Order: sequence, then C-alpha cells, then structure tokens
Amino acid sequence: MQRVIGIGETVLDILFKNDQPQKAVPGGSTFNSIVSLGRAGVPCAMITQTGSDHIGDMICEFLRKNGVSDEFVCRHPNTKSHITLAFLNEHNDAQYEFYKDHKRDLLDIPLPQITADDIVLFGSFFAINPVIRPVTRKLITEAHEAGAWLYYDVNFRKNHIAELPSILPNIEENMRLASVVRGSMEDFDYLFGLQDTDAIYERVRSLCSTLILTDGARSIRVYSPTGCETYPVAQIETVSTVGAGDNFNAGYIYAKLRGIDDQSARIAMAQRWSQDVCQQIGNNISDALVEQLKSTQCLGTGD
Repeated sequence: MQRVIGIGETVLDILFKNDQPQKAVPGGSTFNSIVSLGRAGVPCAMITQTGSDHIGDMICEFLRKNGVSDEFVCRHPNTKSHITLAFLNEHNDAQYEFYKDHKRDLLDIPLPQITADDIVLFGSFFAINPVIRPVTRKLITEAHEAGAWLYYDVNFRKNHIAELPSILPNIEENMRLASVVRGSMEDFDYLFGLQDTDAIYERVRSLCSTLILTDGARSIRVYSPTGCETYPVAQIETVSTVGAGDNFNAGYIYAKLRGIDDQSARIAMAQRWSQDVCQQIGNNISDALVEQLKSTQCLGTGD
C-alpha cells in the first residue's frame, strides 16, 4: 500500500462539555487524519513540530502506538507544545480556543524524499504560516514535481482573518500545487467573501480543477471539469463534531488507496469515517471501524 505523508500542526486537544473537561487527546487537523489512516493499517508519516515537554512525549508515543512514524517530528528544546480547548455546545458542535505561538514554529530536521508513489495531505495554518513557509513550500513543490497526489484541506480559521492579505498568496499557491482541494463553505466565506457554491468553484478552478465543498450537515458538492455532483449527508446523532472534517479527508484518501475511482464511493467512505468519529469523544476512527476495515482490506472494494 502507498505511503501517506501528513504535513501539519500538532496540539493537545482538551474537550469540554458543560464547561467540564471530558478528554485530552493529541490532535491537529492533518494529525487526526494521519492517525486514523495509521489505525486502519496505512503506512503513514507525520511532518510536524512539538515541544520537548511531557505533551510532546505523549504526542510522539500516540503516533507510534497508532502505526504512524514520528521520524519527522521536529522537537525543539525551546518550544512548548500547543494546546487547543474544544467546548461542545448543546448540539455537540465545537467552539475552539487556541493556545499557540506560531512565531516559534520550526522544521529544522531532515525531511523525507517524496516520490510519485506517495500521497501528501496538508492544510490549516501550518501549511501557510510565513515562519515555516520556505520549508513547507519546498516540500509541497517537490512532491508536486515528483508526481505525488496532493490533498489540500484549506481549514482556515476566523482568528487568522487579519493576516489574510499576507497569507492569501500562500493559500492560492497551495491550491495550484494540489490534486484536490477540500474546503468548507465557512472557509471560502472567510477567504473570498463568497457564499454561492458555483461562485466559489469559479474562483478556485483556475488554481485547482477538483474541489470538494462541504457544509456541515448539508449536502457535499464535488466540482470537477466534468461538472458538479451533489451528495446528501446522512443525519446522525452526534456526540462530538471534533475531527469530523479531518476524518472525512482520511476516509476519502483511504478510498483512493483501495483503488476506488468512483467519486460517489469515495464520498461514501469519507462520510463513513466522519460519522464514526462524530459518534464518540475523540479525534480518530473507532476500534470497531478499524476492525471492519481490516476485515475487508481487498483493493478495489467499497465494503
């Protein structure tokens, strides 16, 4: 099976319900995706940075425990690990507060040689952060030139809107280098002030011709040069929406790895992973889904 390389930030997520802590687990958008893929038996590596503190130890151990290589985790002695607080409301949707110092982000370790056989998942602020942009640009550009398949999850947060004039060129460059762009309606409202789906694709397609557009519990749209396909989202009872989009990404990539070319089948797998994580407190797919996937690991099947 192909290797998946994740490029993104790592945090310790602390989840609250009714203002009481429920669980603390390593997380981060790309991190969550890569860990779920590792749990499903996919060879994975994570390019990230964390502190040389106890939280950093927890994060690296969590990666290894879930089958993900921590060879490319940069642990600088003068860097504190990042923390995110996720407060679940009455609908179990999360509101986030971030405790990070992006000015201290570093990637000063030997990095992997990416080949045409690799899949690269990248996104969030880590992929556009000006402090480490020379490194992430080099990685992503080399991956694109090598013929790797690149999946870019925009995942743009409201707290970075003030920086948009300086970082929008990085976002657009990422889209140009990507094979697939996935973003939410909220992302593109923040980025371009657009709320019409066709207008969003019109803005994106000169950069990347394949766009997956999600909108919470509303229908998913996949735009490509052949047109737009719409896929309804199954309604479920949620326990937490933390990691929902991240595991959608992971499920979509997993479907590609299994040789599934049909777009509707890929979206179905993506939704399966997303819905699984929404029915528990945690950032990654459940043991039950892992066992189901491993029992049907035959390339080209959508079971």
